Amino acid sequence: MVRFLIRAAIFLVSAALGLLVAAWLLPTFQLSWGGALVSIVLFAILQSVLSPFIAKLAARNAPAFLGGIGLVSTFLALLVATLFTGGLNISGWQTWVLATIVVWLVTALCSFFLPMIFLREKVKRVRGSRGTPLV
Repeated sequence: MVRFLIRAAIFLVSAALGLLVAAWLLPTFQLSWGGALVSIVLFAILQSVLSPFIAKLAARNAPAFLGGIGLVSTFLALLVATLFTGGLNISGWQTWVLATIVVWLVTALCSFFLPMIFLREKVKRVRGSRGTPLV
């Protein structure tokens, strides 16, 4: 259960950072504060569901596309989030392309580094509770 909650937190934090960085970098990527929370939660859920689904489809039908699964699922999650929430607006094809890349890159980096941060703290707590010296 704890592992599930940590993974959910990582998905939410990485989605939030990805969308915030894209909004900061791209002038026609607008994330309104009123709908930001809904957009972030919806994006995180979609990203976590779409990635394995698209990967399974690609593995069966087009293995050469496996490397682009993250980009495709990010694009689709952005598309659905813009359609179903009022908190996200993306204008222009260039912004769609750049937003997909920026959000994918930030979420990928967060998905790599955030578990290290969470696990490092957990390891410190476990070692500290056993009396093992912390180095």
